Amino acid sequence: MCKSIVILSGSPRKSGNSETLAAAFKEGAESAGAAVTVFQTAHMAIGGCIGCEYCSKNPGKCALNDDMAEILEALHKADVIVWVSPVYYFSITAQLKAAIDRTYPLVSQGVKQTVLLLTCADESSDTAEGALAIYQKTVQYYDWHDAGVIIATGVENIGDIAGHDALAKAQKLGQEI
Repeated sequence: MCKSIVILSGSPRKSGNSETLAAAFKEGAESAGAAVTVFQTAHMAIGGCIGCEYCSKNPGKCALNDDMAEILEALHKADVIVWVSPVYYFSITAQLKAAIDRTYPLVSQGVKQTVLLLTCADESSDTAEGALAIYQKTVQYYDWHDAGVIIATGVENIGDIAGHDALAKAQKLGQEI
């Protein structure tokens, strides 16, 4: 049985460095036989969690009626969840954060594998510590399994990631997962 992978990309830049990094992961995963679904959260209608606790009484469901319903359905069936984001102000993008907040209906879903793919303009991966902390705490809270983190530093302008070693690492991780 092939693995089902859902990629949640929070980059608002079409054809940007984060999308290129996600594409490398996807290519590797598909070459190994995985079924990969990509959601571009920055280009979807996803409202923020309103804390109504509807999902606590209706596991797997959310009271809000927007594009997140399609994502939740895919995540429910997924074996692997991949977060992809550029680092904006030391964290993931607001668009990805909104989607992550809305995964609360999955809290009782059991163990899934997760991957974090980040890009940042800064040459230092220290810039990504906030994004990494959000990822690690979420993985811990849901009792998921961290399968890998790749941070591509020094990639500010569209295309800067070309030839970056993070692309080969992402493709390899996709093949191995």
